[in-house]
Amino acid sequence: MSEKRVVTITDPISGKSADCPLLEGTHGRPVIDIRQIARELGYFTHDPGYATTSACRSAITYIDGEKGELLYRGYPIEQLAERSNYLEVCYLLLYGDLPDHAQWEEFNASIRRHTMVHEGIRRFLFGYRYDAHPMGMLVGIVGALSTYYHDSLDVRIPEHRNLSAIRLIAKLPSIAADCYKHSIGQPYMYPINSLGYVENFLQMMFAVRAEPYVPNPVAVRALELMLILHADHEQNASTSTVRLAGSSGANPFACIAAGIATLWGPAHGGANEAVIHLLEAIGDPANIPKFIARAKDRNDPFRLMGFGHRVYKNFDPRATLIRQACHDLLRDLDADDQPLFGIALELERIALEDEYFVERKLYPNVDFYSGIILRALGIPLNMFTVLFAMARCVGWIAQWLEMMVDEEQRIGRPQQLYTGAPRRDYCPLAERGA
Repeated sequence: MSEKRVVTITDPISGKSADCPLLEGTHGRPVIDIRQIARELGYFTHDPGYATTSACRSAITYIDGEKGELLYRGYPIEQLAERSNYLEVCYLLLYGDLPDHAQWEEFNASIRRHTMVHEGIRRFLFGYRYDAHPMGMLVGIVGALSTYYHDSLDVRIPEHRNLSAIRLIAKLPSIAADCYKHSIGQPYMYPINSLGYVENFLQMMFAVRAEPYVPNPVAVRALELMLILHADHEQNASTSTVRLAGSSGANPFACIAAGIATLWGPAHGGANEAVIHLLEAIGDPANIPKFIARAKDRNDPFRLMGFGHRVYKNFDPRATLIRQACHDLLRDLDADDQPLFGIALELERIALEDEYFVERKLYPNVDFYSGIILRALGIPLNMFTVLFAMARCVGWIAQWLEMMVDEEQRIGRPQQLYTGAPRRDYCPLAERGA
């Protein structure tokens, strides 16, 4: 057994030292356990955005931003995208391993049993305006699920946690489709459990009761790929929100609603919608140089949406996979958005040959192409982030489940650097002057 390594931090003012254990995971950089700094030296650390802070141990997802590598439970995303399906990836993220045949049949059957949404929940939709944003509806309805499922709200009981996980994964497509149907004034469609997970969602979105509906297999595959690529992404803002909410003991429906609310922020879940707006603004490949020049101008706040990533300093591995899916889908559908895709390809080519972008490693990310796929599938812009939430739901739940059995888990309570007024005494109103 290797000797335990420590990093000694010495305060030059007091001369006191703190021995901080050096923790090493399966992959990635070692992490300094800084808890001893507060105990021994009386200091806290300051890290806005927690960009250099590890808040938990996790065995779910690993990202190497320098290599452009993404692993789900150790499996490269490229292999899962090519050979797996979304529900199998759900099982993997939730339980740690790919299912055997019996486990797969049981899990698949469990999801199918819970696809229906209580009619009382559907009546909530009538309280929203016809033009209500679907993400606003989704936040409210997912949070309200806790009022219908009292049989699975004790977070201390593993069976309750697992049942809530199944319900959330099964019902999110039904709720998402209902939000869309409400916005266009069409009757809600019920799930058809003989269909696959993605096929079922598409028929609830686009089928009408008066006509038969058969999903395009290429469209099904493209959306399946989208869901797999967005299923989890380590400790991002929404995942951290789910963990923080869960640390208080909140029920899982409330925690996932908190994650959805965070994802709704344009800096997190709205990037693929922003890419569509960008491509529409460009309008013609001949206009690309002007937009490139604006992106390079330090005095212009304009940014090329879909380029660069907070974590990936190389190609986003998801972007490479989804780019081909975009080609396949548009070729098969002969979609009206072919010109938009042409602009995207030309923008990518020009940007990647430009020294400014190459030096800064501003490569296309997954959002660059995902918006074009969703647009080609007929998904309206205001539903883009809803689809993101539907895909990421399993990642949030897996992280929540992991947190619930973590012996180190404590209620989240970040420290602060106080910069307000110093202590002062209250002065009665009559003595404060005019």
